[in-house]
Amino acid sequence: MSENPALAEIQSKIDANPVMLFMKGTPQFPQCGFSSVVVQILDYLGADFDTANVLESDELRQGVKEFSDWPTIPQLYVKGEFVGGCDIVREMFESGELRSYLEEKGVKLAETTA
Repeated sequence: MSENPALAEIQSKIDANPVMLFMKGTPQFPQCGFSSVVVQILDYLGADFDTANVLESDELRQGVKEFSDWPTIPQLYVKGEFVGGCDIVREMFESGELRSYLEEKGVKLAETTA
């Protein structure tokens, strides 16, 4: 199997951004419901995050799946660590675990008034 040239690009994006989301579409125009949910959660928490639209390149879309050994998109990375896809992020958010995890990793979040 040939090395996917996107793997180095993926590693570079993960290294350069404390919170990196590989998604379908953009935060303003998500191209799938699962990507939209993860963007809404990160926005709600006030996390500063960067994204890569996997629909822009087949190499990137396949590379992300290879890189994490995870078959679905979106994929969330925090401080270089693969967190998971939509279901995992949603479950962590609903339990309060995602906020704690992000804070432990030193990710600045919006203050909640709740």
